[in-house]
Amino acid sequence: MGISYPETMQDRLADLGNIPLDRIRMNPPPGQATTVDWLLVREDRTGLCELIDGTLVEKPMGWLESLLGAVLVRWMGSFVTSRNLGIVTGADGFTELYPETVRAPDVAFVAWSRLPNGKLPVAPLPKLVPNFVIEILSQGNTYSEMSRKRREYFQAGVQLVWIVDHRLRTITAYSAPNQFRVFSAGDTISAAPVLPDWLFNTAELFEVLDQQPPS
Repeated sequence: MGISYPETMQDRLADLGNIPLDRIRMNPPPGQATTVDWLLVREDRTGLCELIDGTLVEKPMGWLESLLGAVLVRWMGSFVTSRNLGIVTGADGFTELYPETVRAPDVAFVAWSRLPNGKLPVAPLPKLVPNFVIEILSQGNTYSEMSRKRREYFQAGVQLVWIVDHRLRTITAYSAPNQFRVFSAGDTISAAPVLPDWLFNTAELFEVLDQQPPS
């Protein structure tokens, strides 16, 4: 997916999904950033950024979103590891989906067959495409942003995308950019066709948000 060159900043903002302006890094100027710039930000630890059309965009992540991501990484990781199916990464598992396009799913599963020579990458920015990704909506995410992200995932070769909305307590499972099913709290969800035997009641996930200290 090549870098586009909008004529105006408004066009650039629309391409990025009309995200809040405070998420767009201005150094380098939008449209001029490369993976080298992304690596510099990564090394400086000045925030989690994705690289989209030559623009460094900060990835929003709240405390509750991090909690749900950690739970899903633990659940999926336990399933995948017990069957030696591949690897599971969390929110800082960045990958270069396309040249100069860096994404960071909140949770991702990569089968062994998609890892170069079946080995774990040692580079901070591997060029690989997950089989299955999960994105947990944060307050700063927009509908257009997530729609673009889904298209990129499927065009790159991702087979399944889940969008978790903890405010509505739903998980929307996409098998294609516009083919989906919404699972509400209490529904049983399966990660078919990627991990068909990994399933759970969605209420179990959202009950994590209702935890109370022991009385």
